Amino acid sequence: MRSHTDRKWYRANDYNLDPAHLCDYAPPRRQRLCARMWPPFHSVTSASLLGLLRPALPLILGLSLGCSLSLLHVSLIQGDSGEQCLGKAGRFLEVQEKYPKKYTDNLKPKIIPYSRPPHVLPSKVLRTRYIQSELGFRERLSVIVLSSRSTMNTLAVGVNRTLSPHVSRLLFFTAARASKAPAGMEVITLGDERPAWLMYHTLRYMQTHLLSGYDWFFITQDDSYTNGYRLQDLVAHLSPAPPTYLGRPMEFIGGQDGWQYCHGGSGFLLSRSLLLSLVPHLDFCRSDILSPRSDEWLGRCLQDCLGLACMPKYQNLHFTSLDLARNTNVENLAEESVREAVSVYPVRDPVVMYQLQRRLSQIRLHRTYSRIQQLQAEIRNLSSWTQRDDVFWPVGINPPFSPTSRFDLLTWEYFTETHTYSCHDGAPKCLLQGVWLLDVRQILEEAVEQLNGQYNPFLRFHLQHLLNGYRRFDPTRGMEYTLDLLLQVTTERGHVGVLNKRLSLLRPLGRVEILPMPYVTEATRAHFILPLVPTDTAYVTGFLDAFATNMLDTQENVALTVVLVYDLGSAGHTTDAFEEVRAVFSELERRFSHLHIEQVKVRSESPSQVGIMEVVSKKHPRETLFFLVSAWSEVTTEAVNRCRMNAIKAWQVFSPVHYQEFSPDIVRHSFDPPSSPDPLKNGHFDHFSSSEFCFYNSDFMAARQKMLSERVEREEEEDEEGGYTELLELFLHFSELHVFRALEPALVQRFSLRPCSSHLSGDGYHRCVLSNLESLGSRSHLAMALFEQEQTNST
Repeated sequence: MRSHTDRKWYRANDYNLDPAHLCDYAPPRRQRLCARMWPPFHSVTSASLLGLLRPALPLILGLSLGCSLSLLHVSLIQGDSGEQCLGKAGRFLEVQEKYPKKYTDNLKPKIIPYSRPPHVLPSKVLRTRYIQSELGFRERLSVIVLSSRSTMNTLAVGVNRTLSPHVSRLLFFTAARASKAPAGMEVITLGDERPAWLMYHTLRYMQTHLLSGYDWFFITQDDSYTNGYRLQDLVAHLSPAPPTYLGRPMEFIGGQDGWQYCHGGSGFLLSRSLLLSLVPHLDFCRSDILSPRSDEWLGRCLQDCLGLACMPKYQNLHFTSLDLARNTNVENLAEESVREAVSVYPVRDPVVMYQLQRRLSQIRLHRTYSRIQQLQAEIRNLSSWTQRDDVFWPVGINPPFSPTSRFDLLTWEYFTETHTYSCHDGAPKCLLQGVWLLDVRQILEEAVEQLNGQYNPFLRFHLQHLLNGYRRFDPTRGMEYTLDLLLQVTTERGHVGVLNKRLSLLRPLGRVEILPMPYVTEATRAHFILPLVPTDTAYVTGFLDAFATNMLDTQENVALTVVLVYDLGSAGHTTDAFEEVRAVFSELERRFSHLHIEQVKVRSESPSQVGIMEVVSKKHPRETLFFLVSAWSEVTTEAVNRCRMNAIKAWQVFSPVHYQEFSPDIVRHSFDPPSSPDPLKNGHFDHFSSSEFCFYNSDFMAARQKMLSERVEREEEEDEEGGYTELLELFLHFSELHVFRALEPALVQRFSLRPCSSHLSGDGYHRCVLSNLESLGSRSHLAMALFEQEQTNST
């Protein structure tokens, strides 16, 4: 048994006491043993701790020393003044101290509320059309050109052609308008021929119409050539906050030292903040400053009222102008001087202005080609150090397009020097004309030029004949060409031979530009027009089911008009061929109380799209948006929205290319494909059909009226439904609107063989027949059907 002291020693051990004091609780007979055991234990523990901490001792000492020195450094910098470190905020405060507060206020974001016009109900929220207007964004540059009546049709036209592609707005100010203003130019007539007053009225116009929308204003004359590239580059690197008067300095006649004005012929830049400060002093300058020159008058006004003189340099950017002597050959001008000059003055002939533009374009094109070669060399060099060293040809151009499905395959078009074998009307061969013929000639000339440039001076090539030509349009790269050329080769020694050579060329896509288009919205009401003949009644139920699900259940802003086409021989019949269809319409109207299906009766032997729409258009306003569909169509919300966006009044009509399903009798012969979520798998896009069409009523009435007037002029005796009977033909031949045709995957048609009327035009009848044939099935489907038929006949 354990004694009382033994139990005490175990209790001390159970309470986790320090091992160094356990010997005090041990019984007497164990104290000697405990004394022998713990001293070695202390030595071992200390040695192990020192061994673990020894590698970390330099790190601990270094951290301690670094913290101590940093605290000492901070205390020495701050001292007793209590100043705080500002960091980047201090540099911002230095900018505020350098410039007055009124200039730095433009750098702070502001919320610009849209003022509600008077007499408008406050419950309606008015918003600007573009977010740029609501946030107060401004364009960078506006150019003002001072012209005269005598030079408006010569020099001013040259300035407009060479400078307008580089600036967002170009205005011409003149005292008296010419007898006929040039087309495509914005001319402002001020009515005062005195130079100083012309400048005064110009500044007043800028204050009223331009000051709120632009940061910089460049004022020049029409006898000066302006380098648009250099001007845009200069303005892009300048801050419009401080008042700036930048140009070519000229000394005042009899003025004080340091007083300079900017020469008007060379042009000068005015910042928006400068004009804001100058506007209150314009009336004073008009009455008290007299000068025969407009630029000198403006310079004196700025010097007297604001104390600003013309500067040739601002923010380390120089404004340079090139003096052009009389009878100077433009081709002999130095490349550096032409490229760096903002303006060239004086230009006495518009032909010289075009020569300067040509010279500058050549310089920039040469530098661009050199830069492209440098970048291509760098790409080749870096590609060898990457994991993937496959560099696509040409170097620096996007790789070829990779199709994701059979609908994305890019087809090659075969062509010769005179004909192409891929025609839009389905013909096997058609003549190359217009831009297509020019494109082939240019690519052949470029191919021979590239060969001569590569093998010069050892070989000289001359084109004899194009053997084969292939081209296709790649949306990621451009137009690709593959040419088989028969070439005559001449060596340095005069030996002549014939060689066959295959070349691959690429015409890359240039800069993508956004074309200005009228404003459209998806809130426009779409009126569906559904023509029905007695043979279509079996398909109406499917159309109405899809219409109710996609349009009415989602409460789309749509309306439905059904055109019931009766035969001429059904006038004496007592039974109605559309009696069952009318019952379906009534049931649909009861189901949707907000729906009213308008029914129009038409009697015709061979109905056409033009004849049907002429009857319907008289019952609707001119602003109505029509969406012509067929009984086999399944229209979705996406298709209706694209109809609204692509049909633009007085600008464009939209002809969607629907997805046509194949014949189920033909498709069932093929092998069962694996299940796929893609609904577009047993069909094709029918390029030959134009059964769906989106257009405005006013555009249709204008095209129809033009067609009737031309018939009267030719004194042709044709009935109403003869000639052009399809809407696509009507808008192509009798309208100047854009006809936009595009694939529409959200518009599907069920299979049905359409009757091709003999009253259609020759081209229309041909496309109708091809549409029916293409809709039967794909080549694999037809092959399987023929194979099974042969197997059945053989057995």
